[in-house]
Amino acid sequence: MTKNIVVVGAGYAGVTAARQLAKKYKKDKDVSITLIDKNSFQTYMTELHEVAAGRVEPEAIKYDLQRIFKKYPKVNLVTDKVVSIDYDNKQVIAENQTLDFDYLLLAMGGEANDFGTPGVKENGFTLWSIEAAEKLHDHIVNSCLQAMGEHDDAKRRALLTFTVIGAGFTGIEMIGELIDWVPILAKRYKLDPKEFSLKVVEAMPNILNMVTEKEQTKARKYLEKKGVELILADGVTSVEKDALHLSSGRVVPTYTSIWTAGVKANTDTAEFGIEQARAGRLVANQYMEAQGKENVYLAGDVMYYEDGSQEGRPVPQIVQAAEQTGHTAAHNIIAAISGGEKEAFKGKYDGFLISIGAKYTVAYVMDKYHVSGFMASAMKHFTNLLYFFTIRSFYNIGAYMRHEFFDVADGRNMFGSHTSSKGNRMWLVPLRIFYGSVWLFEGVKKAFGLFGTQSWFGDKVVFPFPWLQQVSEATSGASETAASSEAVSGASQAAEGAAQATAEASHQIFSLSYAYGEEPMQVLKEMPDWFAAIMKFMLPNQEVALFMQKMMTCLEIAIGLALIVGAFVWLVSAVTAAFVVMFSLSGMFFWVNVWFIPVAIALMAGAGRSFGLDYWIMPWLGRLLDKWIYGKPKHLYRR
Repeated sequence: MTKNIVVVGAGYAGVTAARQLAKKYKKDKDVSITLIDKNSFQTYMTELHEVAAGRVEPEAIKYDLQRIFKKYPKVNLVTDKVVSIDYDNKQVIAENQTLDFDYLLLAMGGEANDFGTPGVKENGFTLWSIEAAEKLHDHIVNSCLQAMGEHDDAKRRALLTFTVIGAGFTGIEMIGELIDWVPILAKRYKLDPKEFSLKVVEAMPNILNMVTEKEQTKARKYLEKKGVELILADGVTSVEKDALHLSSGRVVPTYTSIWTAGVKANTDTAEFGIEQARAGRLVANQYMEAQGKENVYLAGDVMYYEDGSQEGRPVPQIVQAAEQTGHTAAHNIIAAISGGEKEAFKGKYDGFLISIGAKYTVAYVMDKYHVSGFMASAMKHFTNLLYFFTIRSFYNIGAYMRHEFFDVADGRNMFGSHTSSKGNRMWLVPLRIFYGSVWLFEGVKKAFGLFGTQSWFGDKVVFPFPWLQQVSEATSGASETAASSEAVSGASQAAEGAAQATAEASHQIFSLSYAYGEEPMQVLKEMPDWFAAIMKFMLPNQEVALFMQKMMTCLEIAIGLALIVGAFVWLVSAVTAAFVVMFSLSGMFFWVNVWFIPVAIALMAGAGRSFGLDYWIMPWLGRLLDKWIYGKPKHLYRR
C-alpha cells in the first residue's frame, strides 16, 4: 500500500526535508512524496533586503522548484495554497485540490510580527516575502520621484527619510543596503544627498543581540560613520503614513517605516488545530512531531521547540535551524515508515554573518571567531554558494554568481565595479578576429608546411618527445657504429654540438617580445617527469603521434575559424588556454607568446556576442540545454 508523504512549504526546511526523503525513497514505488507551496519557486529569504534596495532584481532570489528537484523525480511539485487540514480523513485541503497524506510535514515558514502596534499593517512596510520586498522597493522609488517635485522642504525631507524599526539581522542588513542605495538615488533623481536621512529604531539598548559585543560595536561604528541615526532603547507606539511615534514621545517625520522588529508563524496555520506557543508558533516535541497529532511533523519558522541551546528560548528562526529541523523531521518520517531509531533535534549553529551593504559584513563564527570587512563578506557569499551546492543546484550557483558579482549595476558588490560592468563587448571584436587569425595561420602553416615549417601532415613525427624518436635514432645508430672512423667523427660532432648549445644558451634572453639579435626563451626546456608520463601514455608510438599531429592541426584551423566568426568563443578560448599550457609543459612554447592565455581569458567575457555567431548560438543553446536538463519552468506545478 502506497505511503503518501506531503510536505507543505518550499522554504529552507521544506526543501531540505523533501530532498532527504526523495533520496531515501528514490526507487521505492510504495512511497509518494508531494511538495506543495503557493509559489512555483523557493524564495532566498536572506537576500530580500537586496531586492528591496534595488541591488538585484526579484528574479535573482527566486529559485524555480523544478530546477531544484529535477534530479529528484520522486518529488511531485504542486503550486497551490493550503487552507486547512482534515486530520480525520488525512487530507491537505488547498484552494484548488485535495491531497491525501499518511505523513504530513508542515514547514510553511513565518511572517512579520507587528505585536499589534497600531498602523503597522496600514502604513508600514515589512520584509518577509518577495512581494513585500518588491512593494518596498517601488515605494522608495516613488518617494524619490515625489520628492523631485516637492517644494515644501519639510515634506521633501520626510519623503527622503527611511526608517527601519528593529535592529536585528534583517533590520541592520536592510539599513546597510539603503546606505549603498541613497547616493545612487540622489544622483538618479537629481536630489541633494544631504536631504536623505537613515534611521534605525530599536526598543533594546543594543543592536544585533544574537552576536557578541565585538560585532555589535563594529556594526554600530560603521553605521554611525555612514551617517545612520541609531535610536536605541525607544519603542514604537504607532505608525502613521507620514510619521513614526515613539515611546519617548518623539515623532519622526517619515513616509517610509520598515518593520523588521519580529517574526511569527505563518498565520495560515492558526486554524490547523495544533497547539500554539509564542508568536503563533506550533508546538513540536524533540522529534519534530506536532503536539497531539499523529504522523504530523513540524519544521522551520512555524515550529516551536525549546532544545536547551538557549535557556527558556525556542529554536531560533534562522536558516540553519530551518534546515536542521527539516532534516530531523525527514529522518523521523523515514524511521516511522521504514523502521529505525528516532532522532531527537539538537541545534548546532556554526555562526552568524550580517552584511551591512555590499562591501561590509560582521561575523561571529564557530562560537569563537570574530571577523569583519572583506573577509566576512567573502564568507557570507561562500555560505550562500555552499547552500546551493548542498542541494546540488549548480544552475543556481551560476545564477547567484551572475547576480551578485557580474551583472550588478553601480558596482554594488564586494569587489565594486571591478567584476560588474555594463561595458561594451564590441571593443573585444578586433582582438577576437586577430587572435583567431593567429590560430588559423598557425594551423594552415602546419598543414601545408609553409614558411620553412615541416608539414604536420607528413610521415615524420614533429613532437620532440624522446620515445617517439627512438626508432629513427636506432637506425642511424646502427650505421654509425659500422666504422670506427665515423664514431670518432661523431664524438667530435658531439663536442661541437655541446659548444653550440652553450653558445645558444647564452643568447636565450628572458623577454616578452622579439628584439633584433635576441632569441625568445622557452617556458620550459624539458618536460616535467609527471607530464612526460602522461604524454607517453597518450602518445605511446609514432602511429598515434602522427594521428595526433593531423588532428591538432585541424583543431587549430577550426579554432581560428570559430574565433573569427565568433562561434562558441567561450569554449574555444578555454581550449586555447589549455593548449598553451600543454605546449608549455611539452617544451614547445616560448615566453614571448604567453599572451595567448590572458587574451583567451579576456575573450571569454562574451566576445562572440558582438558581431559574431554567438549572438544567436548562445541564447539558443542556453534554451536548449535548460529545457533538456530542467524541462520548461512553469508558473504552476501540478501532480
